Amino acid sequence: MIQIRTKLVQIMADKRGEGFVDTAIKILMAVVIGALLLAGLYKLFADTVLPTLTQRVTEMFNYSG
Repeated sequence: MIQIRTKLVQIMADKRGEGFVDTAIKILMAVVIGALLLAGLYKLFADTVLPTLTQRVTEMFNYSG
């Protein structure tokens, strides 16, 4: 019984390790960075890549050679 009590006191007094707040902040940062990355890629594709692609496909099928 004394060993169990000693072990429990040691566990409760332990101040090292990773807490729940640290993990939550890391997950939140990953989600925010991922969302910003996806928004940037969407903006790039919507403004630059897709209009050019649509124009090229239209020109390819409207060939009047």
